[in-house]
Amino acid sequence: MRSVPSFFSPDRSRAYRCGYFLPALMILLLFFLFSGGCSRQEDAQEKPGKLNTILQNGEMVVLTRNAPTTYYFGPDGETGYEYDLVSAYAEYLGVDIRFETRGTVEEVLEALAAGEGDFAAAGLTLTEARQKEFLFGPSYFQVQQQLICRRGGKIPRSMENIKDVSIEVTAASSYADRLMELSEEFPDLDWQERELSTEQVLERVWQGAIDCAVADSNIVSLNRRYLPELVVAFPVAEMQELAWALPADAHDLKQSMEEWFGGVDELLSTILYGRYYAHVEIFDYVDTARFKRRIQKRLPYYKDIFEEAGEIYNIDWSLLAAMAYQESHWDPLARSPTGVRGMMMLTLRTAGQLGIDDRVDIRESIMGGARYFNDLRGRLPEEIPEPDRTWVAMAAYNVGMGHVYDARKLARVLGKDPNLWVEFREVLPLLSQPQYYENLRYGYARGTEPVRYVRRIRNYYDILNNELNNTLNALSEG
Repeated sequence: MRSVPSFFSPDRSRAYRCGYFLPALMILLLFFLFSGGCSRQEDAQEKPGKLNTILQNGEMVVLTRNAPTTYYFGPDGETGYEYDLVSAYAEYLGVDIRFETRGTVEEVLEALAAGEGDFAAAGLTLTEARQKEFLFGPSYFQVQQQLICRRGGKIPRSMENIKDVSIEVTAASSYADRLMELSEEFPDLDWQERELSTEQVLERVWQGAIDCAVADSNIVSLNRRYLPELVVAFPVAEMQELAWALPADAHDLKQSMEEWFGGVDELLSTILYGRYYAHVEIFDYVDTARFKRRIQKRLPYYKDIFEEAGEIYNIDWSLLAAMAYQESHWDPLARSPTGVRGMMMLTLRTAGQLGIDDRVDIRESIMGGARYFNDLRGRLPEEIPEPDRTWVAMAAYNVGMGHVYDARKLARVLGKDPNLWVEFREVLPLLSQPQYYENLRYGYARGTEPVRYVRRIRNYYDILNNELNNTLNALSEG
């Protein structure tokens, strides 16, 4: 279990069917550890209650929210922390999933109470009040409620000087419950509850419509990349647990979840944390704000070339654009002290291998960089699944494929999985330590650089896709 440091409007009625989007390793692990989904369905007649119904139907209906911390549509389809976690559990049971989205936590819980779903997986905080109405599965994540304000606005430093600050929270949320508790000690505390999602309330803070809001730390860590002026004032509660909510009589389903979590919780938390949160641990306000400006001012000049290169080499063009920004900040004349040049900062040797005559030619540089990255992906062993394959190839783009091969060898020696980026990235920094690199074929490398490189590109990629979604939504509304 890990604690997190400090897209569009949801369609409340649409139901989405799940097409499993799990790394091959996760599926294989689940198969070997928990094979027997068919036998579970054959034994369904012997199991009373909610679990019996799910197994007989061959499908479970899961209530969730459409948000970056839970469930959303990414460039490759359905994704999100809750999506992957629920998908792994469904694989264990041997059933399909139908996701039903609601706009707020309150609406999710109301739908669960009304029998509209088998359970709720929506980033739900485990509170005493909720436990009086619902059962909960095992906790799988820790968060902390934080007071979030806007850079340049009113930012109280403690509860004692919060009197003149306007605060909003999602209606009937754990945030409202916490503020009610705090009001007993701080009678001047005042707030408004809104029938909005947490993400929408945070956007109101960012717009300057209100001074502050309360939100969970994991929601803040993802959303302040899109709303960089948001700042954490201080925590307003101790660490809290997230868990799935079940109907009050679903004891058999709860037992099933406890059995499953007991076997794979540590591995899944490592994989999912690495996929959704590890690359946002370090937040740089100045860099994020500059990047958002350049999306509007610089990217339009090069977007068509990125799209063309992405189509030719089977790379998401926005990922390619994020790589280019990390390399050159979209400056086609960029030059580094080591002699790499151009939009994709190609070395003279790599440019020669790719047949590129002019490294500062915008089209040649982008096409060459896309081709080189695609070649690196192809040179990696077939057993590396996506999206890990992309992140490892990206590291090779930065540090060289020879050092990646060395790190893979070292990972096996150290008992790490070289096919999982979340574990492989822990090995790369060791390439700068003599006790490791002296026994490797390609020797010394500044191994922390590719780890930072991949983290920053993933941040830019997420921010860019969010900006593109916002633009599309604005056009459709107009």
